Amino acid sequence: MTNQDAEERNEQIVENRELSIFEALIPILALVGMLAYNVFVFGDDALSGSNQFILLLGAAVAAIVGFFNKTSFELMMEEVALNIKSTAGAILILLLVGALAGTWLVSGIIPTMIYYGMQILSPSIFLAACVVICAIISVATGSSWTTSATVGIALIGIANALGISLGMTAGAILSGAYFGDKLSPLSDTTNLAPAMAGTDLFTHIQYMLYTTVPSISITLLVFIIIGFSVETTGPADSSAILASIDEAFNITPWLFLVPALVIFLIIKKTPPLIALLAGTLLGGIAALIFQPDLVAGLGGSTSLSFESGYKGIMNAITVDTAIETTNEDLNDLFAASGMAGMLGTIWLILCAMTFGGVMDAIGALSRISKFMLNLFDSTFGLFASTVATCIGLNATASDQYLAIVVPGRMYAKAYRDKGLAPENLSRTLEDSGTVTSVLVPYNTCGAYQSGVLGVSVADYFVYAIFNWLSPFMTLIFAAFSIKIRSLADAGKQ
Repeated sequence: MTNQDAEERNEQIVENRELSIFEALIPILALVGMLAYNVFVFGDDALSGSNQFILLLGAAVAAIVGFFNKTSFELMMEEVALNIKSTAGAILILLLVGALAGTWLVSGIIPTMIYYGMQILSPSIFLAACVVICAIISVATGSSWTTSATVGIALIGIANALGISLGMTAGAILSGAYFGDKLSPLSDTTNLAPAMAGTDLFTHIQYMLYTTVPSISITLLVFIIIGFSVETTGPADSSAILASIDEAFNITPWLFLVPALVIFLIIKKTPPLIALLAGTLLGGIAALIFQPDLVAGLGGSTSLSFESGYKGIMNAITVDTAIETTNEDLNDLFAASGMAGMLGTIWLILCAMTFGGVMDAIGALSRISKFMLNLFDSTFGLFASTVATCIGLNATASDQYLAIVVPGRMYAKAYRDKGLAPENLSRTLEDSGTVTSVLVPYNTCGAYQSGVLGVSVADYFVYAIFNWLSPFMTLIFAAFSIKIRSLADAGKQ
């Protein structure tokens, strides 16, 4: 989403003076209760469809509350349409990520990354290396989504081969990815937060460093400690698994050119959709050049022809693809679901956006934010209220951008009235809105990252240390008045 899109959404935030705080909370309480019972019944299968329907039931409860408060059905549908429209880019990215994963598998790009990664990254430094690698890529690209869709997928594969917990690995990947997403001037949220708060981009980034550097330092330290104590289930001698990879694929360093070109495109500010499409097509070309027999087999032939090559690449892009090896442990690893594998996540996003749209239409989001604003009077209370509102909106509106836009709009005047510079608000929006979105399973970010990495939010939640530590860090700074800039100090600059 661009800043202009976010600002347009900001103008659409609906206020309903007749809605009480109790009425605004009814849909949330109903949703939480239904989701809790549904997860209890279905367990890990809840995201296969039942949770999606529960989100629609939550939207129905919100609609009933809206009807009793004179909100028209047409307005609700307009807000739902706006919500779903705002996710169009995310949905297309998800489809292209599925396509890219398919061509990068059959071309040997992901197996090559795993092949060399297993020889370079030992289990003791692997988790910390995941944080650092993803942080660097995310700062350079400005996108946590692109980071997880490229190097993140490869790192998950290496972890699987080494026998390292996928939950730990996903947590390390996301910690690094969101560090970069939060600080990079190329990131949409890094530009959106200061725009909502009323400060400039580089003052915002400079002020974020005060809380972000301690958070990522603690995260790295924890993963270094875990790395020296982690128990792996992978083979002590990796020669057998490397031989199996070498037997199934033509492994060559030339294949690194494709991900390098994709990362270069993103660094040059190429739109992610174009970069991912280019990566998918380049992966398909690489598959025809380096893995002709494999592509022919996927196309139902023993030798490569135009027809079998076309069919093999299209199958890799669109449907399930599995590459058989002599090592049983690798067979699950070398499987991709193509674009079809992303449909469940897209389904979840659409239902979550329906709930968020109805909640916005009936004025519940605005009412809850105002209630939180009036709940506290002290400076620390204002920071705590901002953090709670951002996290609450990630859980209720299911959208990272609304978790920045709504509190940004609601709290800007309150910070000014307290004599606080706007960068205090912009930093808090990022510390609590941007990074916690990935911790909610049905939020667009949580659904996306879980779908791309193939690891449930429940499995990586505890290990996404940077993401849940950041809001605590901003509250600690507020409680002890550390780097809390006043308007008077800002005016002297």
